[in-house]
Amino acid sequence: MRAVVYEAFGGPMEVREVPDPPVPAGGAVIRVEATGVCRSDWHGWQGHDPDIRAFPHVPGHELAGVVEAVGDGVARWRPGDRVTVPFVCACGRCASCASGDQQVCEEQTQPGFSHWGSFAELVAIGAADVNLVGLPDGTPYPTAAALGCRFATAYRAVLARGRAAPGEWVAVHGCGGVGLSAVMIAVAAGARVVAVDIAEGALALARELGAAAAVDASSGDAAAAVREITGGGAHVSLDALGGPATARASVEGLRRRGRHVQVGLLPPAAGRADLPMERVIALELEILGSHGMAAHAYGPMLELVRAGTLRPDALVGRIVGLADAPAALAGMGTGTGGTAGMTVVVPR
Repeated sequence: MRAVVYEAFGGPMEVREVPDPPVPAGGAVIRVEATGVCRSDWHGWQGHDPDIRAFPHVPGHELAGVVEAVGDGVARWRPGDRVTVPFVCACGRCASCASGDQQVCEEQTQPGFSHWGSFAELVAIGAADVNLVGLPDGTPYPTAAALGCRFATAYRAVLARGRAAPGEWVAVHGCGGVGLSAVMIAVAAGARVVAVDIAEGALALARELGAAAAVDASSGDAAAAVREITGGGAHVSLDALGGPATARASVEGLRRRGRHVQVGLLPPAAGRADLPMERVIALELEILGSHGMAAHAYGPMLELVRAGTLRPDALVGRIVGLADAPAALAGMGTGTGGTAGMTVVVPR
């Protein structure tokens, strides 16, 4: 098969022929029809993720495709099924999985990190009966590629962890893939959204998706601006970028008893987030983490997609071939990776 491969952290990426993945027992091999370009993959390429331990390596974790083959013991899936996959793939055996919390599985794997990923024609996924998610009929693969990571991650962060309710103010710090998904989902839930970013293109798209206000974080105190716009602070605030400054601004922009949801990765290389814990205590704020969404929880989200209430297709900015994937991934670290919409790679 053809795949995007790199041999060292931060090193050159190239498209070349590599061996097809073997079919894992209990797992499946998926023929990739579309895969998203995510900043998490950029972090992995830069060496910020400890799960990448061997080279050569194939990145990519936001995927949609068709089951090519299944291993022994798979009961729910057959070749030809249209599927996506949560970026956190669970073992199905540990205590967390038994309690339904597969998104924090104790033995989790992640395509593009713990093993070769979806910037390829084929990708192997373990524990298929636990991890595969069937796609609604007619959902285009480029749209479905968002459902395995950014869109599902934002959905759970806004609604399950943040508990955003109609009429509440939701601040979204960082309007990349996860952030713009969060804007759309919060608006659909009846919340009023303040979008925060430093890129005018990202803020413009957030407005198109229904954000009631937009704050340019490069021009002043973003947290103060959020508090002023919302009349005292957001009820829910998400750091969808994952940086010390955005995490702190998210907390500082909350009103009394507000909820901060940390969604963006905070790699140690970026430095530790210095959160104002005195404010957390005085205002009785909640600090919540959110790490993807388990496959079994996708049903309500997919129903909203099927009904047209949620439109992940509106987040797709451009579609490129596998040959253009290295440049698209490298661009995630320079601001040229498609901030005004999701870049989707179609391997064929």
